[in-house]
Amino acid sequence: MTEQNTQETRSLLTVRQFSQKHPAFPEGGLRYSIFHADKNGFAQCLRRIGRKVLLDEQAVFRWIDAQNPSRQEA
Repeated sequence: MTEQNTQETRSLLTVRQFSQKHPAFPEGGLRYSIFHADKNGFAQCLRRIGRKVLLDEQAVFRWIDAQNPSRQEA
């Protein structure tokens, strides 16, 4: 997959949009992760445009998988 194709298929969502699309992740929990992003590695999931914070949907799920390495499927 080329760099251009990766950019086209990326899904960037606001905290509210992500929480609405994935109800298992409440806005407060996401905002906590964003606030502590430099300490917990969540920074890799964020894209900032000025003050707007967007979540890279695929990166969030990769980050979650990385939190539980022994639970990943082979």
